[in-house]
Amino acid sequence: QVQLVESGGGLVQTGDSLRLSCAASGGTFSRTAMGWFRQAPGKEREAVAAISRSGGSIYYGDSVKGRFTISRDNAKHTLYLQMNSLKPEDTAVYYCAAAETTRYFTRGWSSRQRDYTYWGQGTEVTVSS
Repeated sequence: QVQLVESGGGLVQTGDSLRLSCAASGGTFSRTAMGWFRQAPGKEREAVAAISRSGGSIYYGDSVKGRFTISRDNAKHTLYLQMNSLKPEDTAVYYCAAAETTRYFTRGWSSRQRDYTYWGQGTEVTVSS
């Protein structure tokens, strides 16, 4: 079983930056495609970014392109999300997710929630205006 623990959320102001981390244990991290999702109050959960096993292939949702950067450190079993130029509409609970090591995606990543088996408990990000 894979366990995922997010950290790094908090209350910030418009234009600030935050870096989220997701520590993974219990699996083979380097063989796992990973993703970040978020759920804002009253809205459905959406894909923010996703990354292939090696980190060489990446996806970003349209709303975060140019502002957020996903990365991973396979030696540290950790996934990151650097968030810059934060906006009030980025306010949400952010979740990291891991696919099964047996899942292969054409582009190395997936933006679909149903492709991920393991989920963290979430970390809350609030951006004040």
